[in-house]
Amino acid sequence: MDLIGIAENTVKIILILGMPSLIVSMVIGLLISIFQAVTQVSDASLSFVPKMIFVSVFVLISLPWMGDHISTYTKDLWDIMLVFGK
Repeated sequence: MDLIGIAENTVKIILILGMPSLIVSMVIGLLISIFQAVTQVSDASLSFVPKMIFVSVFVLISLPWMGDHISTYTKDLWDIMLVFGK
């Protein structure tokens, strides 16, 4: 594996780990925006606080999955460093 492959794997891991949280944030933001449009309530904290709570809970729930991906990727990087070091 060359440096381009390492960069591609890094971007892939970033997308795999970041996208679920972003999707949860977007869905919650959309639901809150619909609620605000229907009720005509326009408060900035009404959109920020629930998104923060839901994304935090989602990250805590998916932490073992994320940790597994990160540890696997880190082990792969250490193996690649051993190959490049020879």
